Amino acid sequence: MAPAEFPLALTLGDPAGIGPDVTLLAYAARSQETIPPFVLLGNEAVLAQRADALGLSVPIATVSSAAEALSVFDQALPLLPIDVPETVTAGRPTMAAMDAVKHSIETAVALVQRWEARAVVTNPVSKAHLYEAGFAFPGHTEYLAALAGDGGETPLLPVMMLVAGPFKVVPTTIHIPLKDVPRTLTQDLLRATLEITDRDLRRFFGYEQPRLAVSGLNPHAGEDGSLGREELEIIAPVIEAARNAGLDVSGPYPADTLFHTAARERYDAAICMYHDQALVPFKTLAFEEGVNVTLGLPFVRTSPDHGTAFDIAGSGAANPRSLIEALRLAEAMSESAARETVS
Repeated sequence: MAPAEFPLALTLGDPAGIGPDVTLLAYAARSQETIPPFVLLGNEAVLAQRADALGLSVPIATVSSAAEALSVFDQALPLLPIDVPETVTAGRPTMAAMDAVKHSIETAVALVQRWEARAVVTNPVSKAHLYEAGFAFPGHTEYLAALAGDGGETPLLPVMMLVAGPFKVVPTTIHIPLKDVPRTLTQDLLRATLEITDRDLRRFFGYEQPRLAVSGLNPHAGEDGSLGREELEIIAPVIEAARNAGLDVSGPYPADTLFHTAARERYDAAICMYHDQALVPFKTLAFEEGVNVTLGLPFVRTSPDHGTAFDIAGSGAANPRSLIEALRLAEAMSESAARETVS
């Protein structure tokens, strides 16, 4: 884990989306907000054009290394150049920019792997446009796991966690159709998700004994088998085995009773069975300040918990709060990991 004398590596995201907007707005908020130093893997022409559209006066400094970003951050937004082959118009994604989007992510990962950056923070991408350009991964999360892997027979298992202060949720299955969830939800997958979440809450968040609350898959957590048997045959046995291994795990609980105020006080992270079961309540309660975190990687990765929002790119309507929180959380997580390494 790179120490504090290195910046965060912030990716370009889709240059036609609100990534450039929130990056500029976050940097411009330094007079009112504590913003940890970062280096943007981006394109100066895109930033300059977007700053003009937003009426922002943000100086940009091209740097030759991530380390150089620290010396210029107080005076200018540091940028490691990523070539975008044609002019980008806000709100109008282009296939020509997709290689730049991927290259920005790859460069950020390479920087943390070489200990030249302390964490990766990713601006939002359009998966639909990446797919059209031949992208072979379900999303950012899985792509980062592939880049972080060592090429061995056992690939890394990335675990998505959404964070807003003490509120944390984890979907066990992520970017798959709802009809595929029951057959994808295995004891091995749930067991690994619990173990990775427990380990990384300790490593990156400083918990001594994280409390994990597990939802059921079916309504009313299966109603003792009358509404589905996944709770009896998959979820409950894994919970029992995790408890026997020393984890503080409880459940399975009906998902519709897991997120009210009193319930949230009884756990540190809610482990849900599929994407929307976790993200709908999370985004209802913490849409603006939510941060997307990838657990299970050898480095810290955070991201704003929103998409590219092409419809408002360049309009001044984008809110940088989620990116600001993602930058702050990446700094805090990397500091926690560094303390654990020293101890």
